[in-house]
Amino acid sequence: MRERWGREQVAGLAPDAASAKAAGGIAKPARWGRSGCDDEAVWGECQGSGTSVYRTCADLTEPAFRCTCPSRKFPCKHGLALLFLWADSVVDEGPRPGWVAEWIEERRERAGRAADRRAATAAKARDPKTVERRERRVGDGLAELDQWLRDQVAHGLAQAEKAPYRLWDDAARRLVDAQAGGLAGQVKGLAAVPRRPGWPDRLLEEYALLRLLVRAYQRRGELPEGLRETVRSRVGFTVAQEDVLGGGERVRDRWWVTGARDTAQDLLTTRRVWLRGRRTGRPALVLSFAAPGTSFDTSLVVGTEVDAELAFYPGSQPLRALVAERFGAAGASMPAGTSVQAFLDEHAAALARDPWLDRWPATLESVRLARAEGGDLYVVDGAGDALPLRMGDPWRLLALSGGGPVTMAGEWRPRGLSPLAAWHEDEGAVIL
Repeated sequence: MRERWGREQVAGLAPDAASAKAAGGIAKPARWGRSGCDDEAVWGECQGSGTSVYRTCADLTEPAFRCTCPSRKFPCKHGLALLFLWADSVVDEGPRPGWVAEWIEERRERAGRAADRRAATAAKARDPKTVERRERRVGDGLAELDQWLRDQVAHGLAQAEKAPYRLWDDAARRLVDAQAGGLAGQVKGLAAVPRRPGWPDRLLEEYALLRLLVRAYQRRGELPEGLRETVRSRVGFTVAQEDVLGGGERVRDRWWVTGARDTAQDLLTTRRVWLRGRRTGRPALVLSFAAPGTSFDTSLVVGTEVDAELAFYPGSQPLRALVAERFGAAGASMPAGTSVQAFLDEHAAALARDPWLDRWPATLESVRLARAEGGDLYVVDGAGDALPLRMGDPWRLLALSGGGPVTMAGEWRPRGLSPLAAWHEDEGAVIL
């Protein structure tokens, strides 16, 4: 029988705080009937208002949900409530009803067809003529971007302050047409830079990094293999998961899950989950994606430690990884961190290998909160070294620390450290 999740893991599936609260109100055995579970699914019928009865089930392998209620949230409060009951061992094992079996089978068939399409697409992408045609299109698109970047600098950055968003949107659209999607996203994001304090220096830095990437791609044949893969990835060339699992570097360790963050762009939400190896001290990034109506993989819970083998994507600074195999169940654990200086040294070494890194995970040990004269927040370690914090509401962190030292994990970006989670010796993980 599949090991049941904890309530914290179930709560992490909630689309918002209101859904989690509503689910808690109906996670009562008296509200549910004909419930059951097996290794792959959990199901039940919830008594709604009046005579309404909602059939709810969850596919535990992803997870995915189905409910006959009219809610447009995924998962809805009924799906969450059912999983709360399952996590509390209130739902017993039993035979799968026909409506659940039919839904699970349909999902498996769709997944099989999707896998076949991915395999066909990957095979087509490896065709020498297809590869040559795409590289030619990308090369033409990057040559046009190179000229555009030189024009922006030649005309002066002052024009960018009042320039409409379409200045960058049009350049990004041309890159999409040239099949350089990775660069398109970076260029489109530059539209927000002139709206921030100190923007001229930042915009010039971003233009310089883009031109460095263009030049690196144009001279990719002269680059070491790892750097060449990094450049291709930044431009927009992808590596199939099958290739990563089949030929990527593999590292087995006990991995602390130190933080997670969701980022929404257009109709797709990306979840970044950061891990740190207990033995190797190595960072890793596991990405997952969710379209409207779907939910994320919740198998990596912040504050736990998992014994797993990761397969890393190729690059000069391998960071992104896939969970190739897990060994045993996850357990709660507080990660070991570093000093501020050790973190800065680690980040500098990573940046030397990949100058386009836009974020890097930090796990800092025994740091305290401090406030500068201007009111800005910092974390300070025992040696007195400090990093600026970028967070809207510090009160949860203040309540956890009580002015004392904590272990903190976050994402380091050029403007500072964005906290993701913190641990106190007397408390478990607190998501920030």
